[in-house]
Amino acid sequence: MDGNMEMANAMSLSTVSADGQPSLRTVRLKFFDRRGFVFYTNYESRKSREISENPQVALLFPWLHLERQVVIMGKAEKVGTAESVKYFLTRPRGSQIGAWCSNQSSVINSRQMLMAKFEEMKEKFHNQEIPLPSFWGGYRVVPHHMEFWQGRENRLHDRFLYLLQPDGSWTSQRLAP
Repeated sequence: MDGNMEMANAMSLSTVSADGQPSLRTVRLKFFDRRGFVFYTNYESRKSREISENPQVALLFPWLHLERQVVIMGKAEKVGTAESVKYFLTRPRGSQIGAWCSNQSSVINSRQMLMAKFEEMKEKFHNQEIPLPSFWGGYRVVPHHMEFWQGRENRLHDRFLYLLQPDGSWTSQRLAP
């Protein structure tokens, strides 16, 4: 993969509400390992409400200029507080303050109100470490389905599907384009 690819960790996250309405947004992958794929958000956001109603989610990494994409389906679960704190402390100070001042997904009257809240929080935490908000943290998407797609000439693309088996092993299959 191109090491200079901008925002290679940008992924589309699909959730579904309790009434069956899908929604989609772009988030950033912050960490992955054998257990899954981790992103962070406000636990009071629409995405978090939908995950609590239905933890089955889908991720899409659309690396279009490389003619590649990866689709991951799995179950989202909250990461532990210690893991959230560890990541939160690596964020720029402005992003830490931003987590405190945005009631994500709620209606606001104006940008000025948001900026005033930011200045209020900036003053509140002046000259001190900013603590992790109780309403903010990470989710790990534990995959059970991963598809790797590579564009090819004549639309004869390569597609490989990996499925998690009950014993914890993965099987792979080639799919027709």
